[in-house]
Amino acid sequence: MDRYEATFEIDSKTDSYAARRILEQAYDTIREESRSVREGSDDADVLLREFKTLRDAAKQPATGTLTVTYERYDE
Repeated sequence: MDRYEATFEIDSKTDSYAARRILEQAYDTIREESRSVREGSDDADVLLREFKTLRDAAKQPATGTLTVTYERYDE
């Protein structure tokens, strides 16, 4: 398994806006993929709810840290 991680320090409104755009794009991409690949499955609904929560949390500008982790399995 390969693991990649990127951490973004958010300490300005500009950084906060960028983090919000990253999460909005991730949500939109996952939503579209779920419609075509996993439509109606429980795991797709759970995944979308989790990303919607992240996206909504980023709507209010605030300082913090956004960490994105990508794990690729050999399967």
